[in-house]
Order: sequence, then C-alpha cells, then structure tokens
Amino acid sequence: MRGHSITRTRPNAYVPQEAEIVRRVQESSTIYTFYLRFTDPAAHAAYTYDPGQFNMLYLHGVGEVPISIVSDPEHEDLLVHTINRVGRVTRGLEQLKEGDRLGIRGPYGRGWPLREAEGQDVIIVSGGLGCAPVVSVINHMIRRRERFGHFTIVQKVKKVDEFIWPERYERWKQVPDTTVLVASTEGSANWRWQVSPRIQVLEQVEVRSERTIAMLCGPGGFMGSAAAHLESKGVPAAYIYMSLERNMQCAVGHCGHCQYGPTFICKDGPIYAYPQVRELLQVEGF
Repeated sequence: MRGHSITRTRPNAYVPQEAEIVRRVQESSTIYTFYLRFTDPAAHAAYTYDPGQFNMLYLHGVGEVPISIVSDPEHEDLLVHTINRVGRVTRGLEQLKEGDRLGIRGPYGRGWPLREAEGQDVIIVSGGLGCAPVVSVINHMIRRRERFGHFTIVQKVKKVDEFIWPERYERWKQVPDTTVLVASTEGSANWRWQVSPRIQVLEQVEVRSERTIAMLCGPGGFMGSAAAHLESKGVPAAYIYMSLERNMQCAVGHCGHCQYGPTFICKDGPIYAYPQVRELLQVEGF
C-alpha cells in the first residue's frame, strides 16, 4: 500500500505480555493516560512500533480494547496510551492505579506514511476526542522538523472540555514554520481559541502547493467532510490519509468485527488513503 510503513507485530499475535503502569494521568473527567513498561526487560527492549499503530490492552477477567499508541517510538522509553472511558473494558481499566499490571498485544495495523511525507507540507486534522492517534506523528515530525515543509495542526472539538493537552498545542505553536488552529463549536468565558461551527476552521488552512500531504483522525463523518474540503483546496486525494476506528476483537483479521468493505481495519488499516474509503464514508451507518 502506497506510503504506508511496514506492518509490525509480535511473533505470537494472540498472547498478551504483562506491563506495569509506571505513571497514570487523569486528563479529564473521562480521559486518562497510562505510561507503561513491560515487566520483562527483554520484551520491553525488543518492542518496536510505528506512529499510527495500536495495541490491544487486556484487563484480566474483563476483556480487551484497541488503543492507539501516543508515544514516539524513538524518543520515549515508556509506552503511552490515552484512553477515553466509553465502555465496559475502558471503565475497568480506569480503576487501575500506578503499579498495577495489564496485558498488551501488538502492535497492530499500518502506521502513518511518514517517509512519503518527508519534503512535503503536512496538514494534520483531528476532530473531537480523536486527537490521540496523531499525537505520536506530530511529535515525530516536530523532533525532525528539518525533514518536512510547512506544518499545519488543526484540532476541532464540539465542547471546550473535550480539548485536552492545551499546553501541547501552545508548545507546538512556538515551533518554526508551524500553524496551529484550534476551534470549538461551543465557546466559554475562558476559551482562548476559536469558536467555529462544523469544519469552518479549515477555511483558514493554507495549501501552498500540490506537494502537500494530509493526515486526519476523528469521527467518520468529520473526516469525510474534512477530506473533501482539503481536496477542493488542492490537496491530491491520494495524499489524504485517515485513521479509521471499528470494534476490533482479534486484531489480526480473523474475527471479522472490523471489516470495512473488502478490508479489515485491524490489519489493512487503521490508516487508509482517502480514495480507498471515499465511497464507504458516504454510506450512513456503515
């Protein structure tokens, strides 16, 4: 698949490895972050992944859930996952404390097309609570800033309390040749960013040339609208990528829960080029 990194998985894709919660941060009332280290030093040293891949986090007696990897594989020793409490497994994981242990299977899926992005302007757009899958790629690019052209980061939320990590966006604003746009559908007295309905904030995104690549994450409808808008501004459709989500259970393409047309998101995604999924994004409820 064009522009994608090599899929990396552990030799035994079905057996979780034990990891300890070294640090736990409550990001908001429903969002929390785990900083993890495998309890087996050899396993921790051997573990590799690409920005955009995900792990299956396993809570004994409860089940598993797919969670994007937030950390930068080359610059962070701990494995970082930011989790939104939305179901049975994530509610159970939320009860864990520093020093507790859980299981990890992975990494799975295809990462962002980082090699193809080198030498190009980059636009990253995330919607709602879907910013976690792009944090690792943002940090990757900022730490290697000289390899990329103009960098635009867009975050759109419905409510101001959905906007986590404001300090990161403030820090990213200070990076040379980088534009940061943050907007909420609903404002508040203390909201210091923009108030913008739907995807209107994208009107401010400047597409400087056809040598532009875009990476999107968030709800499917949001990504479909954002992709169409960016294409109308001159970004080639083949250079618009998006991270899709589905109910994944096996993570290796066997159970069929994450089938998306002829593909399985767990192994053929979660990163897709826009032309691959354009038609399905227009099917309501698919």
